[in-house]
Amino acid sequence: MKKPELLLPAGSLDSLKTAFLYGADAVYAGFPQMNLRAASDFPLEDIQRGIFLAHEKGRKVYLALNLFSQNHDADRLKKSLSVLNDLSPDGLIVSDPGIFQTIKEQFQNIPLHISTQANICSYLTVNFWEKMGASLAVLGRETSFADACRIRKECPNIKLEIFIHGSMCISYSGRCLLSAFMAGRGANKGDCAHSCRWKYKSKLLLQEELRPDEYYEMFEDDNGSYILNSKDLCLMPKLAEILSAGFDSLKIEGRNKSEYYVAQTARVYRKAIDDYFENPAVWKPSIYMAELMTLQNRGYTLGFFDGIPTKDDQDFEDTSSKSEWRNAGTVISVGDKRVKVEVHHKIRKGDILEILSPHVFEPLKITVDEMFDGKTGEALNEISAGRPGQSVDIVLPSKYQGREKVFEKYWVVRIKK
Repeated sequence: MKKPELLLPAGSLDSLKTAFLYGADAVYAGFPQMNLRAASDFPLEDIQRGIFLAHEKGRKVYLALNLFSQNHDADRLKKSLSVLNDLSPDGLIVSDPGIFQTIKEQFQNIPLHISTQANICSYLTVNFWEKMGASLAVLGRETSFADACRIRKECPNIKLEIFIHGSMCISYSGRCLLSAFMAGRGANKGDCAHSCRWKYKSKLLLQEELRPDEYYEMFEDDNGSYILNSKDLCLMPKLAEILSAGFDSLKIEGRNKSEYYVAQTARVYRKAIDDYFENPAVWKPSIYMAELMTLQNRGYTLGFFDGIPTKDDQDFEDTSSKSEWRNAGTVISVGDKRVKVEVHHKIRKGDILEILSPHVFEPLKITVDEMFDGKTGEALNEISAGRPGQSVDIVLPSKYQGREKVFEKYWVVRIKK
């Protein structure tokens, strides 16, 4: 068996650096104004820098141009594509046949990946895109594992990519009009308001015409009603089966998510994949699942892995995170007996912080006995996440003093809420 590529999201240059630091083989980023994450701010100059850094490390960067084009997009596409030769990405992720054809005609040397937005769920569709010149097909989240294995068997000469972790959409891989209707923000233009996560007031009885004696009750309690809220995808419990099936790339969703999310998913799945290939006979998912539970999540589901999801894959009561942990910050420098952290969550004296290393799976724990404002040097009892770039100098415990090089820039820090 060949190890599959571990593919992480990069919504910014810092996320890209974090992903590679924690073990990603490749990242995918949005091509400005032409991708389905409009809120992801990743300017071209940063993308170019990120691609250069990736290639220095022998890693890859794929750019998403996966929107469904309208006429004004088609006009803008010609100008946008003029910079591709300077960027030299390792592949372009597209979903629109017109965009695919345009890029194929102008850039024969850039591999084209077919996005999950193209809703590929059968070997017939994969065969079509392969004949059109695609080098990789991203299977839709709606594809069961059995169907994905059938596609792998029927289509041996094209790379296949599957999602293994991230948010799930109530609609067919993002083809949703609810956000546009409710908030005037088009999900298919990368501006989803996540209306499926909102709380709705409801008290209804639904009766299907041919089932006169069956009633489907929709109601709210003190917590409201979350009738469209899916749990998050996590295929770690099935990773051994996935790794033995011969897929080329394993994808993690989340270009709008935090650097802690990028670091932790990269770190955990990297460790799990490497451990499986080292000794598959003793591999078990439990230790990796315990770490994934520290991420903010709505509860986890296998999605369509075993077929059509059931009501157990939804959470009708709330959308709050099931995790007891929060993203405390990111290490931005290490000095004499101190570590400077950009603050993303309130930190108090006496708190125990866990710093996640890319090199050691066990978190490095430090108790906050002394801390100082990162700019003024003022001694603090607590600090909250406030202005962007707010930082705190935390005095390291004695066991780490003289060993400051144990810690590195861009390592992420978590705290129990």
